[in-house]
Amino acid sequence: MARRSKLKVLALLPALALAVAACGNATDSGPTSGNTAPGVTLAEAGKLKTCTNLPYPPFQFTQGGKTVGFDVDLLDLVAGKVGAKQEIVDIQFNVIKSGAALNSNKCDVAAAGMTITDERKQNLDFSNPYMDEVIALLVPKGSGITSLDQVRDKKLGVQKATTSLDYATGKGFTPTEFEDSGKQLQAFQSGQVDVVLQDLPVVNEWLKKQGLSDKFEIGAEIETGAQYGFAVKKGGNGELLKTINDALGAAIADGTWARLYEQWMGSKPKSTPGK
Repeated sequence: MARRSKLKVLALLPALALAVAACGNATDSGPTSGNTAPGVTLAEAGKLKTCTNLPYPPFQFTQGGKTVGFDVDLLDLVAGKVGAKQEIVDIQFNVIKSGAALNSNKCDVAAAGMTITDERKQNLDFSNPYMDEVIALLVPKGSGITSLDQVRDKKLGVQKATTSLDYATGKGFTPTEFEDSGKQLQAFQSGQVDVVLQDLPVVNEWLKKQGLSDKFEIGAEIETGAQYGFAVKKGGNGELLKTINDALGAAIADGTWARLYEQWMGSKPKSTPGK
């Protein structure tokens, strides 16, 4: 990705913080100096703290000792507008979507390839959409599976607290849940589950790993009609939310969004947010 960052190690969260075990992983990016933009409140002056759940390629993941990805690049644009450096905070996704991480000022913005849903809107204020959601069914190569209906007698693996879980349960499945996408993939590779449901960009990244495309393939792509967004504290950071929307709007208008999409997704976008 086109950014510069330095990996930092955050202090281990207190045992009772947010009532979960969460570890911090930070990476600085964006401007090296400057004051916070007027009206924008940050948890720590000079830093735009972004809560995410690693690994979640191509949105956020560690590469060469740095946290990189599509979401990271987009929020670097926001950090530039507020005169801050972006710092990544790695935390469990259910703590992000519940609003707890933002309410406790653990971070300023949440970015985790996160789908905008009515349930999540009760706890978070979302930005304008920045990408359409498509989820994929990953199956053994040559299995002939092309739909969820064909795997009702199989073990389905999903990531905990995600819209893939919601979609699967809505279709009558009782899937096995995993804390993050990395554990989900490991379970699939080891045979703990027979098939997995996950966001298409994440699955595409998996298939780039050595040997995986020889064993697995995408059986179905499901357009949910939903979209991804960034989030801030519910009712608590309107100026930052406006800055995020302004940065996204400018990136879409000047072609930066399309360039970053192609860089991280590996193909030209089929649709553009807001168009």
